[in-house]
Amino acid sequence: MTDVYVLSTLRTPRGKARPGGGLAGVAPLELVTQLLGGLAGRAGTLPDAVEDLVVGSASQTGEQGGDLARTAAILAGWNASGITLNRFCASGVDAVNTATARIAFGSAGLLAAGGVESVSRVPMFSDQAPIWRDPQVVERAGAVQMGIAADLIATLEGFERQQLDAYALRSQRRAAAAWEQGRYAGSLLPVRHEGEIVLDRDEAIRPDTTLEGLAAMRPAFAGLGAQGQDDLVRRHHPEVGEIRHLHTAGTSPALVDGAGLVVLGDAAAAQATGLRPRARIVAAATAAVDPVVMLTAGQAAVEKALKQAGLSPCDIDVFEVAEAFAATCLRFQRDLGVGDEQFNPNGGTIAMGHAFGATGPILLASCVDELERTGGRYGVVAVSGAAGTGSATVVENIS
Repeated sequence: MTDVYVLSTLRTPRGKARPGGGLAGVAPLELVTQLLGGLAGRAGTLPDAVEDLVVGSASQTGEQGGDLARTAAILAGWNASGITLNRFCASGVDAVNTATARIAFGSAGLLAAGGVESVSRVPMFSDQAPIWRDPQVVERAGAVQMGIAADLIATLEGFERQQLDAYALRSQRRAAAAWEQGRYAGSLLPVRHEGEIVLDRDEAIRPDTTLEGLAAMRPAFAGLGAQGQDDLVRRHHPEVGEIRHLHTAGTSPALVDGAGLVVLGDAAAAQATGLRPRARIVAAATAAVDPVVMLTAGQAAVEKALKQAGLSPCDIDVFEVAEAFAATCLRFQRDLGVGDEQFNPNGGTIAMGHAFGATGPILLASCVDELERTGGRYGVVAVSGAAGTGSATVVENIS
């Protein structure tokens, strides 16, 4: 199999997913098109040399429908085909892993991959999928809402509210410190709209967060549970009993808009483009878990990918894992024995936001940047998605 290298990473800032958010006025197609322009500015041969553009998106309807990847390639002047795929929140990781597999197999030499999500313009569940809207499908699949699944994990694992709040505070503090120290600058492209820069940093961070403020927040999903979601869980898992609703807005991932792309290639492609290989893709995996518990599949995918690579958690210098609520992070660290210094060292999606399909390439950019900054060797990127899906990628720093 051919070695596959990360040649370039680029992402937008993450804007609050609400009217007036930093990216709410910018269409998702434009976000991807601007990233393609930014990548071309780094290597002018890319528009003609990249054979395909693989983009992940969790809500492929409206402004994110119609094979957005191909449309963006046309508008950016890239001679690349395009495909848009969906594995819910893990879509961006799978876009990278899919592109990697094609290069490793020898069917392509140079590809771009990543993801985009404009939650403010294409809201969650707006695709009207059966797993969200058809009562019979919801019942048979046990398709609970993500916040209910997070509270279920906290209940099953015995985590306390104080532990969740402490983790969220750590994410906020680390994110604020990382931005102040410029750790995200290398892979960031400020977004323009109508000729003006509208966003040049992740805007959801709350640097003034305190434990006292977190403790004062009310549980975010108790009402949803009382409306039938808790009963849905118990119909699938009668042994659960009462679900402790512990997660708040402060211990949940913020919803944001954003996009990220990665250029992947073999050694010949790197030489032809003049781009220096930054990291080697070592392994990739996807996993499926109980769709009711749901949010543990990213961890399961990491375990599979590490086994493929012949590595153990203690070999990994940086874990960039989507913070799908605080309880999943506590479980991950406990089960795999991951220390605080290795796990999301520059903050995570609780602080900076989760842009669904875009989160994977954003985390990969952070992982590669951090490995280069610290001189670490191995990094892991992982995202859990709806319906018990999850994907992971293992990279090796070769800079």
